[in-house]
Formats: sequence, C-alpha cells, structure tokens
Amino acid sequence: MSDFSEIEDKLRKLRPVPPSADLMTRVERALAEARHGESLHRDEKSASTAGVLPRGRRIHFNWLSLGLGLAAAAALVLFARIQLDRPVKKTPTLAAITPAPAFSSTSSTAQFVPAGLTQVVYHTRDEGLHFPNNSEQPMRRVRSHTRETLRWRNPTTGASLRISYPSEEVSLTPVSGQ
Repeated sequence: MSDFSEIEDKLRKLRPVPPSADLMTRVERALAEARHGESLHRDEKSASTAGVLPRGRRIHFNWLSLGLGLAAAAALVLFARIQLDRPVKKTPTLAAITPAPAFSSTSSTAQFVPAGLTQVVYHTRDEGLHFPNNSEQPMRRVRSHTRETLRWRNPTTGASLRISYPSEEVSLTPVSGQ
C-alpha cells in the first residue's frame, strides 16, 4: 500500500507550472491585434501565423513514369501503323500443281518400313463398380490414358517418321465373390 501512496505524492508534485505574466500579455496582445485587423479588413486576413498554417494537399506526380508510358504507347501506335501500311503479299489465284512422286516396285528409296510401336500408360483411374446395361452383376470400370507412338524407317536413306497420339481405354472387369 505504501507504493501507491508514494506514487500519489509524486503525481501531486508533477503539477504544470503556471504561465508567466509575459506570455499572457503577448497572447492577449496578439488576440487584440487579430480582432482589430479582422474588424477592419474582413476580406483580407492579415494575422501572422509564424508558419503554422496547414499546408495544402499536394499531388506528387511521377513524371518519369508518365514519360515512359507515353513513349511505350507511341511505339505501339507506330508499330501498328507500320503493320497496317505494309502491302499484303498477293498469292496467285491459280496454284501450281507439282506432280506426285511415282512409286514403283523397283524404287525402294521412298518406302518406309514399320520400325516400332511404343505404348505408354500415363494415368489409370479406377472408377468403381457399375451396372452396365444387360448385366446381372456389377463390373469394375478402369479408365486408362495412354500415348501411342508409331515409328517408320526408310532402310536405304535412314530417314525416319514418328507419329504420336493420345488414346483412352475403358475396361470392364466382372466382379465375383458375393
């Protein structure tokens, strides 16, 4: 309890100092001048503020970003203008037909021989039990995503051709044991 009484005593000692008489006379004089000037000149405010007035809100503008943005827009407009002014290449209306290569049994240079088949299963999903149409028992449905790659090779020239395509397979397996 003695701690609180000591703190109270210290707080009582911390009273603000009364203002000096000189300060009070200066404040009264400034107020009187302000009232007197206000009554004489309603349109013109002549009270000195010693630089304490709040400043007006200034808008900070980044000129560099504005310049870069305008330069980029001008470059895009010029690029679009150049693309529009470029003459369109006209293709002839009659296409030249090249003769198809003739395949003969004597010429084996243009024949490809199957070289291989690759089948890669990259995703298998078990979709659970289903009752397909016309079925008495449930069947387990499994869906597989694969990629098949077919390769052909010309043995005389060494040229090769490869075609790859995705496929999907759904298999139904009968479930027994119930």
